[in-house]
Amino acid sequence: MKKITLPLFLVLFSTIFIFAGKRQMEYLNRGTVAIKISSGVYISWRLLGTEDKTTAFNVYRNNILVNQSPLTSSTNLIDSNGTVDDSYQVKAVINGVEDTTGSPVVKPWAKFYKTIKLNRPANGKTEPNKYGSVGKAAQGSFSNGQTYTYSPNDCGVGDVDGDGEYEIIVKWDPSNSQDNSYYGLTGNVYLDAYKLDGTQLWRIDLGKNIRAGAHYTQFMVYDFDGDGLAEIVCKTAPGTIDGKGNYVIMNEDDPNADYRSKDTTQIKGSKMLGTVLNGPEYLTLFDGGTGEELNSVPYEPERGSLSNWGDTYGNRSERYLACVAYLDGVWPSVVMCRGYYARTTLCAYDVVDKKLIKRWLYDSGTTSGIGAYEQGNHNLSVADVDADGKDEVIYGSCAIDNDGTLLYRTGLGHGDAMHVSDLNPDRDGLEVWDVHEDTSSAYGYEMHDAANGTILWGAYLGSDNGRGLAADIDARYRGFEMWSTGGSGTYSCTGTQISTKRPSVNFRIYWDGDLQDELLDGTTISKWSGNGTSNLLSASSYGNATSNNSTKQTPCLSADILGDWREELILFSKTDSASLMIYTTTTLTTNKLFTLMHDPIYRLGIAWQNVAYNQPPHLGFYIGDGLDNVSMPDIETVKYNTNTGVENPTNRKMVIYQTNGFMKVKSPDIIRNVALYNVLGRLIYSDQNINSQEFEMKLPVQNIIYIIKIETDNYSKTQKLLY
Repeated sequence: MKKITLPLFLVLFSTIFIFAGKRQMEYLNRGTVAIKISSGVYISWRLLGTEDKTTAFNVYRNNILVNQSPLTSSTNLIDSNGTVDDSYQVKAVINGVEDTTGSPVVKPWAKFYKTIKLNRPANGKTEPNKYGSVGKAAQGSFSNGQTYTYSPNDCGVGDVDGDGEYEIIVKWDPSNSQDNSYYGLTGNVYLDAYKLDGTQLWRIDLGKNIRAGAHYTQFMVYDFDGDGLAEIVCKTAPGTIDGKGNYVIMNEDDPNADYRSKDTTQIKGSKMLGTVLNGPEYLTLFDGGTGEELNSVPYEPERGSLSNWGDTYGNRSERYLACVAYLDGVWPSVVMCRGYYARTTLCAYDVVDKKLIKRWLYDSGTTSGIGAYEQGNHNLSVADVDADGKDEVIYGSCAIDNDGTLLYRTGLGHGDAMHVSDLNPDRDGLEVWDVHEDTSSAYGYEMHDAANGTILWGAYLGSDNGRGLAADIDARYRGFEMWSTGGSGTYSCTGTQISTKRPSVNFRIYWDGDLQDELLDGTTISKWSGNGTSNLLSASSYGNATSNNSTKQTPCLSADILGDWREELILFSKTDSASLMIYTTTTLTTNKLFTLMHDPIYRLGIAWQNVAYNQPPHLGFYIGDGLDNVSMPDIETVKYNTNTGVENPTNRKMVIYQTNGFMKVKSPDIIRNVALYNVLGRLIYSDQNINSQEFEMKLPVQNIIYIIKIETDNYSKTQKLLY
């Protein structure tokens, strides 16, 4: 890498500028869904985040207009004359003219849920096996091998083919998957892609060197390079087979190597049965449409000595998290994480020309009380907490800034559950509700300022507080309500106890049409009444649906993937473990809100929802008081094969960013020339002999906009940069 430091005297500026680009987010079509109900057909559709909130709509049945005048106050309708054999189309009305862009024609579902038949992997059988908690006698022994079966587990969504409709990425878990603190061989983990009509696009076999369990396989689904097509990023190893049937392999590594510990006498230590604590580790970028490997890099950081992570048997070194974050405020990066009980690391990558380009690595080191050490959760969240237009990673009791430095630590230690949103709308900024496992923590539960970690309120428990939830469930109190298994009742966002009772401590969901959250626990959606709950849906009664992740009882996914802003619930069929069940509301609402998937914090919450101990997504703004003051998001959507007008989305070939006062450039091509200008066009620095794929220079003055021009043999790029 060529590195340049400019003397300060080279440039003096007196004017301060502010520059922020629009976030590049996925293009979505109208998302129309129609469902046959007893009173006709219920139709629901998206208001896009790029549209005016006053946009009106016309609904057509068999090309005949259903509504008498354009609909302006809602994005749903009941057609009392509709039948299951009809076809529906929704058209936006803009300045009196109908727009059919992204307006699919749909047939009604016969029920309020849709069944997607899956290609269930065949049963398997291990070598001689047993399983149990580390160091303890086996709970089960199989001298002739253990037979295992498959069921759908966590899911993600992304548009992998550019049609504006989500595809579903399904993780298949074997029945012998294990927690890190348990020994035992597991079956392989598979990732499948399905269209909503059930068409299977591909299957990735992660192979025998990726252990099955909630903490091992975190997969991110997102359009990382801005070409309008989602990619997949996850940890891989020798033995992984991509969606084209080819081995994922680096250098001279052996694709048939087996790095699993298979000695059935080893129930603790570095050779504990079933663990994978040796061998190469990769991070792989897959094509979302085909499952083909696009690029692999060594996983960073490597595990190295297990003791550096806090134990001798891989419980801490093999804890992985992941997320998507807009670290430059415009383009998404993938952040892959290792460790949170003790040593804590996060490594950020951009996708440039279909390659993973490292942006930064944060490493807490191994010293207690320093940085993010011991401050991570079993989950994470992403939001712009310091209002600089760029995302931070909230990692439990700490936060990592967009440049890969520590933003703060609260010192409260590890926890199992965390929620980030505008929990208290009477305060500036966002807040974090977090529960803590460490019995010596000063707070068993607490709410803190998401920007600086200042504790706002909470309570000491002196015990392991396993679960907690924040949701706006009570319209009598402004802001979110929150509670935990270790607390005594339900609290307002200011810490006032509003009830001695508490509802389920699992997921939240928008379902019934008002602006408060409903509660999702396993297969049941319920409504808080102020001092208890009543059930709205028992999904297990419709299609014999079930949740996953054992006692966590979380959905495969809960997200706004169809229709208006209410959320869909995705479970799987208990009957055959070979079908997904997508449930959607049929309750009319007059609340009109843009699709939640165009809110940056919510959309990134859907990306990280599959990670470790799954948590529900939250909006980045408060809606409990009404929608009149809700602003449309400052985003631009990227449609496949289309120029956005800002930058050709298929041409994101170079990354230019600022971190810790340095401008850094990474390019798949050799950089030849670099020129740096001020906003008045004055040349500050130039070099016509870089001859490297990386370039770095110290920027001389803060709070200044620079214009950078980079030239390679094949193209040039000009970009604004604020330091």
